[in-house]
Amino acid sequence: MIQNPIHLRLAKLSNQQLTLFMVCLCERMYPNFAFYCQQIGNTDHRIYKNILDLIWETLLVKNTKINFDNQLEKLEEIIPLAQPDSVYSVYPAIDACQALSELLHANLSGDFIEFAVSISQLSLKTIAELEMNQTNQQLSIDEIKTLPAILDELDIQWEIYRLIKNDEINNGLAFIKGLKQDLREDQISNIGVFLSN
Repeated sequence: MIQNPIHLRLAKLSNQQLTLFMVCLCERMYPNFAFYCQQIGNTDHRIYKNILDLIWETLLVKNTKINFDNQLEKLEEIIPLAQPDSVYSVYPAIDACQALSELLHANLSGDFIEFAVSISQLSLKTIAELEMNQTNQQLSIDEIKTLPAILDELDIQWEIYRLIKNDEINNGLAFIKGLKQDLREDQISNIGVFLSN
């Protein structure tokens, strides 16, 4: 697994800040799942998006309660299975679902740091595997660390962490809303998948 220098720093964040970090990474992986759903002609991405919306709501609306077990059941029903003849996009889609599953498990277990690190690594794994698939080469961890797309992802994760860490408490809600809006307006995933609608 690729280690991100910010993994050690995540301990400085509160559970709410860690939830925000995780939901930002899941938001960036969502287009990968939505693209796969478009390719195979289903609408499961709406379930994924609804779960994301509920998690954002817990950050924006005080005392919002979610049945995380129930949401996890819904998610598990839509996780695709890779078959020998599957399109490649199934793999980033599975990673996106795994990331969202980790976020739900964090809320169920209370172990936010462990799952935040896991989602960070999942996002990097998606990028590394796509690069190896496109070049048809196996790369070492040291080689993966030098890939431009990996360096970009490390920078973006660092920037999200820095923004969350530096946010002033009294501007919390406005900051969270702004972060959500920016991510949704970009509609570009960690591997460059762009949602046009």
